[in-house]
Amino acid sequence: MNQTTAKINYVLYARKSSEEDSRQILSLDSQESVLKEIARRDNLNVIEILREARSAKEPYKRPVFSQIVKMIEAEKINGILCWKIDRLARNPVEEGIIKWLLQKGKIQKIKTPERDYRPEDNALITSVEFGMANQYIRDLSTNVKRGLYAKAERGLFPGLAPIGYLNNIRDPKGSKRIVKDPKRFALVRKMF
Repeated sequence: MNQTTAKINYVLYARKSSEEDSRQILSLDSQESVLKEIARRDNLNVIEILREARSAKEPYKRPVFSQIVKMIEAEKINGILCWKIDRLARNPVEEGIIKWLLQKGKIQKIKTPERDYRPEDNALITSVEFGMANQYIRDLSTNVKRGLYAKAERGLFPGLAPIGYLNNIRDPKGSKRIVKDPKRFALVRKMF
């Protein structure tokens, strides 16, 4: 059967960057809810819903993403439904994998709430969007390091307070001093 006229079997992929349950907890649920509505509205054939709470900053660190690539290569799916293209890759290695699978027609469509990506589309648009996702991660890393360094230069502890201490919640954000934890300081001091 011609790949361009074949029915598209989608995987719905929701990803958040943080592995901590307390961070971005609504992100996966809200992504999945919107994507399910799009699938229902457009009558998409979603054969599996997959979630992942891992950063896409470095390649080969996301088992669910790797599972999706294997499903594509095994021709179980040929479409991806995701929140944004940056949910798929924020590093050039995995970006290349997705772009290659798309260019070769193994992925017939990547669908997001904003737009569709197809093998016959201009590759420059996809490259720019993936490049922006990668640059965002690089800029974020630089900005966080600069902020931590500036905080240390001002004599403030650059990060969460160590065990036995607390960040003073009364200080303004970015200027929080550490103070002794009245419940744990003596115990930690005794342990050391």
